[in-house]
Amino acid sequence: MVNIDVDDIDKGVAFYGAALGLTVGRRFGGAMVEMLGLPAPVYLLLKPAGSTASPGGASKRDYSRHWTAVHIDIVVEDISAAVARAEQAGAVLEAPVASANWGHMALMADPFGHGFCLIEYVGRGYDEIADPR
Repeated sequence: MVNIDVDDIDKGVAFYGAALGLTVGRRFGGAMVEMLGLPAPVYLLLKPAGSTASPGGASKRDYSRHWTAVHIDIVVEDISAAVARAEQAGAVLEAPVASANWGHMALMADPFGHGFCLIEYVGRGYDEIADPR
């Protein structure tokens, strides 16, 4: 499963529904919503801006664009249509769509500052660049 911190559950549900076509599975009070439609469920977790990111930690949640070592890649059938849909829902395309022999990739940011990529495979996908066995 994938957990994504948001500072507004309704805004998160609206964005991930419109941008990625996810639908609400279960709701857990006002603090968590399960979104379905990807190979793994996505849980939107209500975490206020300024709250600590870990118990006793100094890092505070900030929903402006931020860097993290972990992000999600979402495989799509049509990169242009997926980018347009995500932008219309409130995502930001951070660089022109890049193309390689394995496919196309769009670097995006959601309205909560989280980076994610949209990927459209072509040919054999990543097998085009995989090391021989």
